Amino acid sequence: MTLSLRHLPGLLLSAAVALVLALFIAYPIGAVLVESFVISGPMPPAKLKAATSAALDAVPAAERETLVQRWMSGATEAEKVEATAAAFTLAGVSVGWDRKAAYSDQSVAMAAALRELPEASRDAVENNLAVAHIMLHKRTALAFKVKDTLGPQRFDALRNGTDVRWGFDHYFRVFEEPYLRAAALNSLSLAALSVAFTVTLAFALAYGINAGAIPWPSLTRVVLLMPLVAPPVLIATATIMLFGRRGLVTHTLLDNGLGLIDADETNLYGLLGVVLAQTLSFVPAALIVFDNSLRKQDGRIDEAAAGLGAQPLRSFFQVTLPMAWPGIKRAIVLVFILSLTDFGNPMVLGRDTPVLAGVVYDEITAYRNTPLAAALCVWLILPSLLLYLALEAFGRRKSYTVAAGPRSELPVPAMARAGLTLTAGVVAALVFAVYGTMALGAVTRVWGIDWSLTLGYFTGAGVDVGLAGSGYGSSERGLDLVWDSVRLSGIAGPIGGLFAVVIAYVVERLRPPGAHLIMFLALVPAILPGIIFGIGYIVAFNVPFGFPELSLTGTSAILVINILFSNLFVGALAARAALQRLDRSVDEAAESLGAGLVARFFRVTLPMLRPALLLGMLYVFIDGLTTLSSVIFLVSGNHKLASVAIFNHATSGDYGYAAAKSLALLGFALVAMGLVWLVENRKLDVRRASSRARLIDPALVKP
Repeated sequence: MTLSLRHLPGLLLSAAVALVLALFIAYPIGAVLVESFVISGPMPPAKLKAATSAALDAVPAAERETLVQRWMSGATEAEKVEATAAAFTLAGVSVGWDRKAAYSDQSVAMAAALRELPEASRDAVENNLAVAHIMLHKRTALAFKVKDTLGPQRFDALRNGTDVRWGFDHYFRVFEEPYLRAAALNSLSLAALSVAFTVTLAFALAYGINAGAIPWPSLTRVVLLMPLVAPPVLIATATIMLFGRRGLVTHTLLDNGLGLIDADETNLYGLLGVVLAQTLSFVPAALIVFDNSLRKQDGRIDEAAAGLGAQPLRSFFQVTLPMAWPGIKRAIVLVFILSLTDFGNPMVLGRDTPVLAGVVYDEITAYRNTPLAAALCVWLILPSLLLYLALEAFGRRKSYTVAAGPRSELPVPAMARAGLTLTAGVVAALVFAVYGTMALGAVTRVWGIDWSLTLGYFTGAGVDVGLAGSGYGSSERGLDLVWDSVRLSGIAGPIGGLFAVVIAYVVERLRPPGAHLIMFLALVPAILPGIIFGIGYIVAFNVPFGFPELSLTGTSAILVINILFSNLFVGALAARAALQRLDRSVDEAAESLGAGLVARFFRVTLPMLRPALLLGMLYVFIDGLTTLSSVIFLVSGNHKLASVAIFNHATSGDYGYAAAKSLALLGFALVAMGLVWLVENRKLDVRRASSRARLIDPALVKP
């Protein structure tokens, strides 16, 4: 009994954490999968007849007969023809006249067909005639007449004449409809191209940094990772502003200045521009994977290969690349998923190149067709899963485990060093060009036309230019939405960081039954694309569990919750790794001194996990400022985010507004990173001062 009571708080906390993760992660993902099988279409005639007959039975008998006679007597010729044809179908008799002919001709042919029927079949048709007429032409009136008796679900089914069933119809539409088939092929082609360029470029940069072939490796790494904190579609927008029809390079320099091209014909709109934007956008993520992989390689293996006579090129292909294969696999799958689920860059740059992610966006925002959008989301996952399984199967019998060791002291050949340095310089120049273009665009009156300076894009008054600012999103002027994004992300950040630490504490210290499942649920958003998570929240929390009173749609709460649970995996991973390095005896000692679960967590564990807490808070906050694919489906007229407004500005050509908001978001992200750095360094300085004081005089330090 004592043991049970002692463990009861931990079990309750573990159950609460599991319940919250199931509610806000597993439930939305499951809702997407379920929704993808929902087929809503016209009700089959037999089922519609049954629903109509049941509604007629709900009308009092005396009133029912009068009502049916009035409806039948008022039928037009066209209605009589349609009702008779439906009665034939209900009676199991084939319609023998031309249904495409004029109604007057069909009426004559219909009467002849009735006369030619056997008596039993003719009686069956005539018995179905009244209900056929009502279910086709008076169904809505009947539904409203017995609305209170039917109930909401049966009322809607009868009034709309629709039927909800389960099936794979939405999945098959990808193969049946040319537009969806073309979008799927475009998505796969674009993903393949992005993988080829991004993975190759990221590996070359990571190899150059870790092999000492690129000067100033730390600074280079920082510059190359800068797009990680870029606001949405920043690179695509900058690409248009540099290489579009009115681009600084294409229009101003090469067309107007040198007369070498026609910028309306030669520009980066289309597949090439999308590939360029995706490559620059995804290189940082792939670079992190390769940097972590190559940094752990033992350079003594390369030195051993050289000692056996291997030339640098042979050593690279037979030693370095094979040892980096696990990282290459992860980078390929990562970039493939990022490209396949990216709709921002294709919609901004490749407007004539439809992709599945863009179709999902259209189906949700324009048609509210969530079942088809959910099925397309599942299609977006399947190729990535198959690619992952194929890569895992390739070389699965080989072992790539090697102990970390010192970096190789072998010099990189001069030509390779020059090539890698040039590559890093070009990529760094493009990164600076992107940020410089946005900075210039934020203060330029009309990009490509009027180069005079203005600060109007930062104010609510805007810039009255007559040529810009008229598209969708131009009403979202000023920086009000930036403050809204900061406010919502500021709420999500601390809660997400703290909850991530709680998850790690439950998994590593309390270790309840199902601890691995709890951690897996926390990591699911890292595995699945944000677009799926966003649609999941639409489906799950529009009428959660059938209770409209619990609906979160259109509120700021759904934005905060989505931002929080989409990104808490970083803090959870960091906190778990930190807890694995901390001695459990510290927590046990606090418990033996009488500290309860809450006191142990906040007074013992949490202070030791300060770096993980700050990292989790920072990641949630920054991603909340810059995320697009998930929250774009959740914003409403009363609750908007700057990231969605930037996307709207970019797609409508309002580059000044997009640039101004992008710079503001970037500024807040850098401020947040600076504050975290200051907090960490101040804590470190205090510890160092305390250590020095102990060395000088232990009495100076309070116990």
